[in-house]
Amino acid sequence: MAFRYYYADRIREKMPQFKGTDEELQSAIDEISLLYNSAIRVLETRIKIISDDFDKKHSYMPIHHYQSRLKAFDSIIEKAQRYGIEDPINNLDVLKREILDIAGLRVVCNYEEDLIALSNMLLKQEDIVMIRVKDYVRNPKESGYRSLHVVVAVPVYLVNTKKMVPVEVQFRSITMDAWASLEHELRYKNKGELAQDIEDTLKDCADILHDVDERMSRVRHEVLKDENKYSDY
Repeated sequence: MAFRYYYADRIREKMPQFKGTDEELQSAIDEISLLYNSAIRVLETRIKIISDDFDKKHSYMPIHHYQSRLKAFDSIIEKAQRYGIEDPINNLDVLKREILDIAGLRVVCNYEEDLIALSNMLLKQEDIVMIRVKDYVRNPKESGYRSLHVVVAVPVYLVNTKKMVPVEVQFRSITMDAWASLEHELRYKNKGELAQDIEDTLKDCADILHDVDERMSRVRHEVLKDENKYSDY
């Protein structure tokens, strides 16, 4: 099974409290993997088509690159416990309803102005349902982190039914992504803890890169002498 990403016997070792059989646990895991991997593929296709069409119309492709990930099953359970979901391994329906980032897609755009425009184009599609938006571009986190987080439900058509499956999309500019990736690596290497002077330096770097984002956008418009390509979107 190409979509299988976790096996019941491994989960059972960590979570022996599951009340069903191994076959029932495996079926539940496989369903999560199939649904959320399928939702990622659907959304990747939608994003790629939008970018290709924009390139055809305006000779400009707003997406620099994108990457996806499916949260590991044990990480899903751990997050559910942090969310206060009681006995999550035996309440997978509640878990799927409450945990909205099981599937994730990071879309890295060339310029900051591309983020809002691209997300708006996606949300205009009739069968895409917006669940939640967190705008860390206009309202960055205290650490300096900037990104636009959009959770959408996308249709996944199975043999006999359609499921609306949530995916968290993180829209970032190139500079936002560079900062976030390096900050994550530093924090990970130090088990999540950084000295205050390091935190302050990283915040300063985030502010500098945000200024670079804005200046590069102004340079772009000055060099190309173009009108706002997004005025119709």
